[in-house]
Amino acid sequence: MNMPSEKTLTPHRVATGAPVRARYIMVGGFVGAGKTTSVARLATHFVGQGLRVGLITNDQGSELVDTTTFRARGFATEEIPGGCFSCRFDSLIEAARRLTAQTQPDVFIAEPVGSSTDLVATVTYPLRRMYGADYSVAPLSVVVDPIRAARVLGLEEGAKFSDKVTYIYRKQLEEGDLIVINKSDLISSERMARLHQALHGSFPKAEIFEISARHGQGLEAWFERLEGAEQGPGSAMEVDYQVYAQGEALLGSLNATVRASSRKGFDGNRLLKLLAIEIQRVLAGNRAELAHLKMTLAPEFVLGEIGVINSVRNDSVPELALELSEPVESGQLIINLRAEAAPELLHKAVTEALRLLGETIPHLFVRLEHLEHFRPGKPQPTHRLTSII
Repeated sequence: MNMPSEKTLTPHRVATGAPVRARYIMVGGFVGAGKTTSVARLATHFVGQGLRVGLITNDQGSELVDTTTFRARGFATEEIPGGCFSCRFDSLIEAARRLTAQTQPDVFIAEPVGSSTDLVATVTYPLRRMYGADYSVAPLSVVVDPIRAARVLGLEEGAKFSDKVTYIYRKQLEEGDLIVINKSDLISSERMARLHQALHGSFPKAEIFEISARHGQGLEAWFERLEGAEQGPGSAMEVDYQVYAQGEALLGSLNATVRASSRKGFDGNRLLKLLAIEIQRVLAGNRAELAHLKMTLAPEFVLGEIGVINSVRNDSVPELALELSEPVESGQLIINLRAEAAPELLHKAVTEALRLLGETIPHLFVRLEHLEHFRPGKPQPTHRLTSII
């Protein structure tokens, strides 16, 4: 893979005022891998270099936790709901144009749907072919959770997805130029070495990095590669779109927005933990494998304050990524839930958990403002290029 080096990125407008190409970086990977935290670290890195950054989030539904999280951290962010990047390519371009009109980013970072694959053929190749004068395209990164990856590759025991969902997971790894093992702090060096070796053996074309996005460890080498390398020429991988569609359809999705309030105030961090634990309990009791649960709680009238919690497997402990510093009187709760289960079961898990909150936290009132639960539709790319020079 030929990826020539460019030592530094330059601002969108150089001293003469003449425009140069903006950098386009896509950070993919399965739901629950820690893409959002990784993207936030990457964006912060570029901002620290004096560069302007625009973020683009994506999901099959609406009301996205990722968008809320990025905006709360001060990043210019556009959201593409209702379909994957490959199926909404024109919307992806339009989102970049809106960000350009607003802030003229030097760097665009796009985070695709966690259940999507074939991104090289349907996103980066068309971007390079049609808009190569506007963007320089970095190698595709695929972020992985080490525990989930070890189970998928047969290195460790534990709950797994079905074969058709696993097909998507392995295809993501196959097309990655860079495989980024996140959460390196969660496993021992011996387990990491086995995983690294297995990934290299199964996907030899990829460069492999080990990081902890949450703790800021091991990021420099990955960032340097994204700054200084171009995605090279090549041919797209083969994808069985029937299996791909069936695998996506097995992953039920739920997005909800809830108003929580109490005249006496409540502990927002405790609310998030209770809700996450109860949702996990219902899913595990119905033998439904959790892919990712992420929630935000944003207090009303408190600018920039936000609580964020994540859980990525039935046997994982829900983790507060951002904690609220004070009790909350009123706030907006956003729930994004993905699991290999019928959407109706996800609805049951969330509504039962919300009911439990009302019984457990005194004087708490919760009102469901928006809820959608569905199976993703068949992916139908706007463009698909099998090779590029």
